[in-house]
Amino acid sequence: MITTREVELVWHDLTPRLLEVVRTEAVSPRMLRVTLGGEQLDGFRYGAPDDHVKVFFPEPGAELPVMPTLGEEGLEPPPPGSPLPTFRDYTIRYLRPEQRELDIDFALHGHGPGATWAANAQPGDRVGILGPRGSTVVPLTFDWYLLGADETALPALGAWLEQLPAHARVLAFAEVAAAAEEQPLARPATWLHRDRGQSLREAIVAAELPEGDGYVWIAGEATGLKPIRRHLRAKGLNRNWLEIDGYWKRGVVNLDHHEDDHE
Repeated sequence: MITTREVELVWHDLTPRLLEVVRTEAVSPRMLRVTLGGEQLDGFRYGAPDDHVKVFFPEPGAELPVMPTLGEEGLEPPPPGSPLPTFRDYTIRYLRPEQRELDIDFALHGHGPGATWAANAQPGDRVGILGPRGSTVVPLTFDWYLLGADETALPALGAWLEQLPAHARVLAFAEVAAAAEEQPLARPATWLHRDRGQSLREAIVAAELPEGDGYVWIAGEATGLKPIRRHLRAKGLNRNWLEIDGYWKRGVVNLDHHEDDHE
């Protein structure tokens, strides 16, 4: 029997939604889980571990965010003189449609509109979301999976480890600031601590990949991913099964920074 391993991109309709904070929960000293809820979650679609949404935040002192305007080509710029929306991309952590609840984990790095808003979020506060625009659906039939993430991609890594079948062969690496930032995951991962000089780059370069067909998903700081990308490409891995995504870039403030493996 021939096993097909084609990665499928599934598109979703874009619907702006205004949600409110239900509760917050500390996942680690520098990671906060914010549960959003509301009737507007009806019809929300979530199809892959790394699905992300744009979260629209109120300006300081405002109760409601400036919401996006959609046209045929997606987001449209606001009319001249209108306030600009403030938004950032965040990965979905959990969706509970029956309860109309959506969890998003925020890294509390001390700056930026998302971290600042989350650190002060209270039940009843409101934010807007838009997306996900699409889901990258990966077959669950690969011989092995190589996964890697820093703090910004930990929600997606956690979802990956929950959604892969129990029999799947998985090599997972998670880079965090220190041991206190580790969090429970559905299956074992190798934790890497920057305060001990450990990094995703060194761990993945040193990893011995299994035989057979594998799928690679790694996300984190864009500059640090470049040597990882070069290393894995040099091994001759199928580029269609290689997703290495820069979720942020050191020293750059960007509203929508996603740098994938198509250099």
